[in-house]
Amino acid sequence: MEIVTTGLRIGEGPIPMDDGSVLVTEVTGGALTRVTPDGAQHIVAEVGGGPNGAAIGPDGAVYVANNGGMFINVEDGRITGYGRAPGYRGGSIQRVNVSTGRSEVVYDSYEGVRLSAPNDIVFDGNGGFWFTDSGHRLPEHKEWGALYYARADGSKLTRVRSHLMLPNGVGLSPDGSRVYVADSASANVWALDLAGPGAPKDAATTVGPGPTVGRQSAFAGLDSMALEASGRICVASSPGRIAVFTPGEGVENVEVPSHNVTNICFGGTDMRDAWITCGASGLLLKSRWPRPGARLAHYA
Repeated sequence: MEIVTTGLRIGEGPIPMDDGSVLVTEVTGGALTRVTPDGAQHIVAEVGGGPNGAAIGPDGAVYVANNGGMFINVEDGRITGYGRAPGYRGGSIQRVNVSTGRSEVVYDSYEGVRLSAPNDIVFDGNGGFWFTDSGHRLPEHKEWGALYYARADGSKLTRVRSHLMLPNGVGLSPDGSRVYVADSASANVWALDLAGPGAPKDAATTVGPGPTVGRQSAFAGLDSMALEASGRICVASSPGRIAVFTPGEGVENVEVPSHNVTNICFGGTDMRDAWITCGASGLLLKSRWPRPGARLAHYA
């Protein structure tokens, strides 16, 4: 794997751009950053808080799942502790104009209650998006997490599943008929079959996860994900791997030279360029993947 750049402040949310650059979020840096092919870093926007997952929306803007600010303790390239950062006021979904760097809040609450820690985000082909809220880990307790579906224009937010332990990565099957969620606490990937945009077929159940698709073979936390064109689910996993889930068949682990792997995305003309963020080490890696990734709904 090629090291594209170093020194990212807990890199996450990679987005391949048409000009060959990659946008990444910096969770503890509060920024959306462009990394050019030569490894140079350019701040696109100072969004504050703790920007995590990111995706291009139908309007060409970048939508950021912001956890509101997270204290992350790093020792010898490993994360040893989490908590709310000083000044935390709640999480949000932000829209960032890449040309101007201007950001605005699209959602920061659900039914009058502030979002806790939005984590990952993915758009469907209908202009809406799914996002996970992991809930913060606090000294006395753990806040419940949730899975949401939202309209990009800020007009409607629906909590599809509540009382989740630690939902992290979220992705859609290549045909858009199923949404996948990776749970960091149990190392499970679970799924909901969809009847339409934001509408699970099992609409009667709104509490707890859906059916399990697979579990990491060796217990490890799961982070964000990307889908292959084949339907395989590629999930960043500790310690130092990409867990590739084939629904109904099991999981294969691809080793990555960094302990804390946070996310993966696919791009390039043949969709076989894989960019991998490694949070604690500050690395952005690039590799040629053996199979093409699924094309996302929107690019820029």
